[in-house]
Amino acid sequence: MSGGGVQVLGLTQLTGAFVALEHDLERATRLATAHAAHLAEARIKQMLTTSSHPKGTPTPSAPGEPPSLVTGTLRRSTKVVGPIPVGFGKWLAQVGPTAVYGRIQELGGTAGHGAELPPRPYVQPAYEQLIASGAISRTYHTAWRAALARGAAH
Repeated sequence: MSGGGVQVLGLTQLTGAFVALEHDLERATRLATAHAAHLAEARIKQMLTTSSHPKGTPTPSAPGEPPSLVTGTLRRSTKVVGPIPVGFGKWLAQVGPTAVYGRIQELGGTAGHGAELPPRPYVQPAYEQLIASGAISRTYHTAWRAALARGAAH
């Protein structure tokens, strides 16, 4: 057979080809999810380096902009967890800060001593930029294309 493809000689071989393809696509999805999560982690950390200021001085970031870098704790606390399986063919990875003040920086609200902090989003905008750029879609499409090509080579 020229040009690639799958040659099937019987039902047993067809079933085996489908099982192998399913395994390849499952693995590709898991790897793509991990890669996409690490793209998000890198973009979030990049957003947290757009401005900085010394500890104890006013922040130069305006409300609605990412928080300014002070000690780097928020940036260092941004981690990927997963991917973990969450159903047939589905994988979940979580990306975000573990620093206790990460959420209030993103969403705003009342902080200690009653201070009101405006939202300084950095997680949602990072995700939206990755989606808009097509980086997340490309990650999955590349992984699936490779898995399908491996399946066709068998």
